[in-house]
Amino acid sequence: MVLPIITQKLIQLTKGVGEFIRGEAQIFDREHIEYKGLHDMVSYVDKTAERELVNGLSQILPDAGFITEEQTKVELGDEYNWIVDPLDGTTNFIHGVPVFSISIALQYKGELVLGVVYEINRDECFSAWKNGGAYLNGKRISVSNAPKIENTLLATGFPFYEFSKMEKYINVLRILMQKCHGLRRIGSAAVDLAYVACGRFDGYFEYNLNSYDMAAGMILVTEAGGQTFDFKGGNGCFERREIIATNGRISSELLEVVKKEFAD
Repeated sequence: MVLPIITQKLIQLTKGVGEFIRGEAQIFDREHIEYKGLHDMVSYVDKTAERELVNGLSQILPDAGFITEEQTKVELGDEYNWIVDPLDGTTNFIHGVPVFSISIALQYKGELVLGVVYEINRDECFSAWKNGGAYLNGKRISVSNAPKIENTLLATGFPFYEFSKMEKYINVLRILMQKCHGLRRIGSAAVDLAYVACGRFDGYFEYNLNSYDMAAGMILVTEAGGQTFDFKGGNGCFERREIIATNGRISSELLEVVKKEFAD
């Protein structure tokens, strides 16, 4: 398996499907919304994009399995598995807010080895592969060099259906609001992570995520020189459905704030 070649094929596929999504965004009618759960929306755009991605990915690696958000294909492979979010930021898309993306990662024997996040509206394609670095539209990127939280712009995501941890989350926000330059919530976890990778954000944290929200962005961050871990400081992001991503310099400081509230 030649990861750079697979990455280029994946970028080409992702941009093609992104063009479809960009076109649909201009004409989308909210009458086409479906609900998978409380505030958890989906549309024909998500489903069509996922089918196109699965078909294309099956040609790139015929033996690979799939973990997909809309469950177009759920079949784990023996070694390789694609982790696919066809439209990360569906709520933004539905409401006409121009921040949404395609997020695709490849696992080999459980290890993330490749990731692509395509932010459709800005035509920004972030890519990374194991030991190959991280890139934005083909140019090498790296995390920021902010040394302390007081020097940072941080990102997060608001819970939209699991509210039992709301008080803890607000406590974290209260502390960080007083420490950093600002907090942003842009509505796509994949883009949040990509922005950490390229230094726009210095750190990011969120809970109630799925693997397809995080996977591609995680390898972007690590290949760009940053760090990712769960709210306990471990590597259980998928299992615990939570993530902290940083430039590596503010890791202990941000973890201390989050862990104090969420360690249980």
